[in-house]
Amino acid sequence: MSTGLPKPALRSLPALTSVLAPVLAAPLAWAAWLGWDQHPDVQPDGSTTGPYEAWQVIGLVLTLLVPVCWTAYRRHTASAVLGTTAGLTAAAFYDWSDDSSGLFAVGAALVMIGTLAATAAVSGMIALTTRDVGR
Repeated sequence: MSTGLPKPALRSLPALTSVLAPVLAAPLAWAAWLGWDQHPDVQPDGSTTGPYEAWQVIGLVLTLLVPVCWTAYRRHTASAVLGTTAGLTAAAFYDWSDDSSGLFAVGAALVMIGTLAATAAVSGMIALTTRDVGR
């Protein structure tokens, strides 16, 4: 019987990488896909759209599927969900914080809710389909 302190759950570099991958990947992916496009597009009729195009958001989502799926497959489901959500929300908040209307906080909250729901669904499906793998 051991009377010492419990050993940390993250004893190895691969486990630590699994936990940190989504946290670091989310803001990097945001910067790569959305960070450079800051101005609304003016249409010929005078209306404005954007600043993001649909292909940019789709690219961000597809890019983030890689670390989310990889982390969930390694049985770090909470890290996949919470890490991606925290990273993407922080990136959105930072990117949009220069908005003088204050509505950036609403947008960041919507990013948080959407990311939480989507990553929870994807991670949950991966956890269910791979629960017998590796045993």
